[in-house]
Amino acid sequence: MISQKARYAFRALFTLAKAGQGEALLIADISDEAEIPRKFLEQILLDLKRAGYVMSRRGKVGGYYLLKHPDEIFFGDVLRLIDGPVAPLPCLRTIAYRRCEDCKDERSCEIRRVFGRVAKATREVLDTTSLGGILSEDFQDIPDSYLTA
Repeated sequence: MISQKARYAFRALFTLAKAGQGEALLIADISDEAEIPRKFLEQILLDLKRAGYVMSRRGKVGGYYLLKHPDEIFFGDVLRLIDGPVAPLPCLRTIAYRRCEDCKDERSCEIRRVFGRVAKATREVLDTTSLGGILSEDFQDIPDSYLTA
């Protein structure tokens, strides 16, 4: 499950992407459009700015705008920035690896093997799906069974 902060980050990025490349939006406008509490949004935008996804400018046409094209902003990268490693188990992380406390042998761990496949598939989707791809595709054909737990 992703954090609320990550969901807000994605909402903010989509709001900026829909505004258009180089179009600056005020924090208040992003907050209203994406329904993100303003104080939380300020923190998220600072994280995205430090990572090179957005930039801000002052003045009459000031605000935040995308620094990268939506096709260059991948879900996996943003999720790792906000939430950290994308792995269901600590022993499957490539960064911040940690052996599971109750595991005797990782090579024969059935749980690790199953969730390793889940992690690989998840990373593959997240690392190849961009904001631009989502904005340009028709996702109406996704079966409801994919959208419910």
